[in-house]
Amino acid sequence: MDLAVRPGYLALLLLCAALGTHPFGSAALLADSPAEELTLETSDSIAIKAWYYPVPAETKPAATVILVHDLEGSHKTVDGLARSLQQAGYAVVAPDLRAHKPSGSGGGPSEPRLLKKQDLEMIAAAAGGSLRNQSALRGEIEAVRNWIKSKSESGVLDIDKLCIIGCGLSGTLASMWTVADWNWPPVATGPQGRQVRALVLISPVWAMKGVSMSLPLSSDVLKHHVPILVLAGTADRDAGRLFDQLKRMRPRGWFEQRRELPYEVGAADKKDLSNATVFFIQRDTILSGDKLANDPEVNVAEQIKTFLSLALARPRE
Repeated sequence: MDLAVRPGYLALLLLCAALGTHPFGSAALLADSPAEELTLETSDSIAIKAWYYPVPAETKPAATVILVHDLEGSHKTVDGLARSLQQAGYAVVAPDLRAHKPSGSGGGPSEPRLLKKQDLEMIAAAAGGSLRNQSALRGEIEAVRNWIKSKSESGVLDIDKLCIIGCGLSGTLASMWTVADWNWPPVATGPQGRQVRALVLISPVWAMKGVSMSLPLSSDVLKHHVPILVLAGTADRDAGRLFDQLKRMRPRGWFEQRRELPYEVGAADKKDLSNATVFFIQRDTILSGDKLANDPEVNVAEQIKTFLSLALARPRE
């Protein structure tokens, strides 16, 4: 295999060198394990279907990943990525968003193309009141988080090792929900938020249907705190625009590998990734969104696994 021609391979090796890990992650733990179908409910009474990809019962997951498909996709359109992460030891929950069958619509829009700004914002909603488990606004992502919390209380999962991946427009929704997660204040019994340890945006959309990345980017959560990986193909201009803004916010803490260009690091020592918290990897493909996430030849799962390992190795804030 000619490593020199593999897009992003040098970036991956540098990331792995910082971690002391192999670039292709953990060995497979299981093969063709069936996903478990869940039924969850939002605060606006929409029954949501989600699929849980567990690790073996005797194995402790490296982390739990919420994987959110793009508009007009489904858990099926990101199933390949979910299974690849599962094979590497990550538990994954992939919901089907409202108006995306078999999830319901609760009397709202019955088709994805009919979803409006308020519907999309509700998907990322996590607010209302002072106690998170009694929140007045609870969208799809928060409903998944609450299910993970219940599994954490029984020792199956760990809510404090929570990561989220959003594809396309759901990258914006995942960013909005991450900000909401970090905004929950602690209570007498302990923290309620700051559980998201890493955010992955695959072909993020800057603005669509009135929902804009400008809103979460105005928060210190995305400006300075949560480690972020932006993955994109050559046609994804929004992804490049987003990363350019992120690296201005973190001038000494970024890494990028653009197609056919040398890697760059926002540090005096170009091999020092110890302070890097925002990453951009551009793959040589015109694929985007769920198609980019799920394509076995492009195989973005390898970069995601390495990034998650790096993010989880950092001390919690």
